[in-house]
Amino acid sequence: MADFRHSTDGPSPLSEEGYDESLLPDFTREFLSAADLEAFASALSAPDPSPSTDDLLSPLPSTSQLQNGARSPSMGRGSMDKGRAAAAAGRRESLFITAQNDWAPVNPVRGKSKGKKGRGKSRRQRQWRSRDETREGYLYTLLKWPLLGIVSAWVAGLGLSYMWTRLYIWLYEHFVAWRGKRERLRRRLHSTTNYADWVSEAQELDKFLGNERWKEEDEYAYYDHKTVRRVLEQMRRCRRRIEGEGEGERSRSGPSGSVNGNGNGSLGERPGTAKAVEDLKALVEACVKNNFVGVENSRLYSQTYYGTKNLVQDFIDEVERDITILVHSDHLDAEEKRTLFKRLHTNFGRTALCLSGGASFAYYHFGVIKALLDADLLPEVITGTSGGALVAALTATRTNDELKKLLVPALAGRINACSDGFPTWVPRWWRTGARFDSLEWAKKCSWFTRGSMTFKEAYERTGRILNVSCVPADPHSPTILTNYLTSPDCVIWSAVLASAAVPGILNPVVLMMKTRDGSLVPYSFGHKWKDGSLRTDIPLKALNLHFNVNFSIVSQVNPHINLFFFSSRGSVGQPVTHRRGRGWRGGFLGSATEQYLKLDLNKWLKVLRHLELLPRPLGQDWSEIWLQQFSGTITIWPRTIVSDFWHILSDPNPKRLARMLHVGQQSAFPKLKFLANRLKVERVIERGRRETRVGVRRGSLESILSEDDMRSLLVRGDGSVTGTDDDTDAVTSGDESDEKVQETVEMLAGQGRGV
Repeated sequence: MADFRHSTDGPSPLSEEGYDESLLPDFTREFLSAADLEAFASALSAPDPSPSTDDLLSPLPSTSQLQNGARSPSMGRGSMDKGRAAAAAGRRESLFITAQNDWAPVNPVRGKSKGKKGRGKSRRQRQWRSRDETREGYLYTLLKWPLLGIVSAWVAGLGLSYMWTRLYIWLYEHFVAWRGKRERLRRRLHSTTNYADWVSEAQELDKFLGNERWKEEDEYAYYDHKTVRRVLEQMRRCRRRIEGEGEGERSRSGPSGSVNGNGNGSLGERPGTAKAVEDLKALVEACVKNNFVGVENSRLYSQTYYGTKNLVQDFIDEVERDITILVHSDHLDAEEKRTLFKRLHTNFGRTALCLSGGASFAYYHFGVIKALLDADLLPEVITGTSGGALVAALTATRTNDELKKLLVPALAGRINACSDGFPTWVPRWWRTGARFDSLEWAKKCSWFTRGSMTFKEAYERTGRILNVSCVPADPHSPTILTNYLTSPDCVIWSAVLASAAVPGILNPVVLMMKTRDGSLVPYSFGHKWKDGSLRTDIPLKALNLHFNVNFSIVSQVNPHINLFFFSSRGSVGQPVTHRRGRGWRGGFLGSATEQYLKLDLNKWLKVLRHLELLPRPLGQDWSEIWLQQFSGTITIWPRTIVSDFWHILSDPNPKRLARMLHVGQQSAFPKLKFLANRLKVERVIERGRRETRVGVRRGSLESILSEDDMRSLLVRGDGSVTGTDDDTDAVTSGDESDEKVQETVEMLAGQGRGV
């Protein structure tokens, strides 16, 4: 699936062209207009427009009341009219609703100016839980702080022990496991700069370690090899019947394409071929499912540096070939094909690329994107959070050709969000409570999003589905995943800023929406949003809900999480090197200690959260930054260095960005074979789905809803619905081959019901 020919497209990060800023598309162009920036500034400074209870209950005064109302002795008629008019206008403005969604904050915070003393008191109160959030009890009040101190000290001790354990494992692997020729082969593997060279070195390392023998053996505990072998043989038999009869018909037919010269012997009318197509269709429907009998288990790709079991690879190749036959078959009418590929698309699901937050660590994502792009393996669904949202926005708003020219070290010239010096940001932080200015970040971020482009406009331009995770300023309101379905007119750069608004770094910002005339207005009542990593760094549930995503590639660079990523039994493309892959990293003692300490740390962090012992610095519950899900089906964690922590809030120079591009590519290379096999089937299903739905415009209702869903909406007055039967076609046959196919289908159906 991975096309090595794409590896040379665009300038190499190590070439002189990669450092030439003049070769970058639109490098000097400024996309954000002054009107859009002014609208954003007005939205940030505007008061909360939510109507109060008095506004909702009190009627607006009529015009006659305003003109003839009683005057106060202390004010003239002119001032009275102006005051009443202003009050009426303010009341009408407070009642004006721009856009209210089901995910709007339920408890918007309304700041009131109470002087320095009042502001200080309010700020102190927001650091602690409100009365409704805090439990009562004498023992709770008495033991809260001692428990917090004891548990915190224990967690700190566990963390220190964990660091020493990881150091022991590192020393064990580098001085015991990696020695001699295997160490030389490993260094050659890590020095490669493109995927083709990496595959060549990985295959040589597999051959030296004896991993090729593992590929040839069908048996493995983590998938049902007997079912895979049986289904593979049945599918091959059906395909050969179709191809054999098709070739026989073509050899017997004349130039006119008929068998007997009368035009009635076309391939589409041969009963044998039609029956073989029906059998193949039934088999494909039965086995094309997400992780069918374990063929997508990550352990199947964790025993070698490149590839998987030969049986699994043959099965995936056969599935792709057979689906292609069904796409072009004349024995299935258009409606049958539409129904078939709708089922396959639903059962198999979609793949998404998830880019985590991590401040300047997020620039490692550029290398991951480049590796996927060069191998033609970049998924259509992309989500980003915090710093990852900036990388995702650049990826989703540019075409492939533009990205290949942009993902070079010269891009560092446009990464200048942290360019303010110490004398500039310290007074700002003291004055506003945030290190960076929202308006400055809006101007700098807009280049990555091609100005005020919306999520819908980005989807229509590139076909990629961009998702950005944002958290409301209110701690108890639900998070949102902005995309072209949930918020099509939302401006991307405002969502990126909101997703990066870490307390103390950037104040919460207002999401902006583009109107029909191109102007920007506040989105969702003008409420403010902040960093998505605080609660949903990897929004897998929302992706599954909106886009049927059940296979995820997570590029994880959060510094507080990356330290705890460890696979004791190896990971995809990175097997355990000793005992032929059956050993433990660092030995059993090292792996067991690592697992115990990590699980114990997780337990005590949950104790702190559930007993409500943690305070809330900056008004934020910080427990979720440790206790949410940070991994996916495939998890990529680029190897960071110590200096990255020093530069965590600094802009990279071209040299540093070149290293991050290389490391990001190297971390993605071991995962590409697994991803290639997944996308090989997913893309042929999507191609069949599009070819059988002719005339459907991208982004239209028909591209989101299936034909059956639309028919269920088009109910006639008498309640009848025009449609087709959605039941699975039965396979009946008289010969031995067809009986085997029927038995296989029934067996697979039984397994599906068991699940």
